[in-house]
Amino acid sequence: MCGAELTSLPEGVQRVARVLQDKGHAHAPVMLEDAVRTAQQAADALGIHVGQIAKSIIFRRKSDDAAVLVITSGDRRVDEKKVDALVGKTGRADAEFVKSRTGFTIGGVAPVGHVQPPVTLIDRELFRFEEIWAAAGHPHGVFKLRPHDLEQLTGAPVADVVQAPAA
Repeated sequence: MCGAELTSLPEGVQRVARVLQDKGHAHAPVMLEDAVRTAQQAADALGIHVGQIAKSIIFRRKSDDAAVLVITSGDRRVDEKKVDALVGKTGRADAEFVKSRTGFTIGGVAPVGHVQPPVTLIDRELFRFEEIWAAAGHPHGVFKLRPHDLEQLTGAPVADVVQAPAA
């Protein structure tokens, strides 16, 4: 991806693209025709299993107001107690908090390219898949990667952060 291609993308996607390019990631962001604000919408648009969507959930750590990013598999729900045990007590983050800390709107929060680096955890359930897709800084933007790429791109630990699947 060259500079001219980058400037035609939304600002958040440009930030993500630069990080991916700087880190030598093989896949640039792609813009989809329709917004994919949920994991299911993204999976449907890409023709993949919903679990292959790496959804980015932001929490607000109570002790220092830091953003906590949990990157989880699209077919799983985050267990806030497990997250709290790893990073300290957290609470819900509203849209204004998410935008101010990440630079992204809800529905387009990427795992990289944040305006303020968050505390990040990667859900081990993502490693069930060879290929996953993550938001690229805009509700229409996504990029392809492998679960191990997430570790390399974010430097974040892999942890058990989700509720047990329903039997």
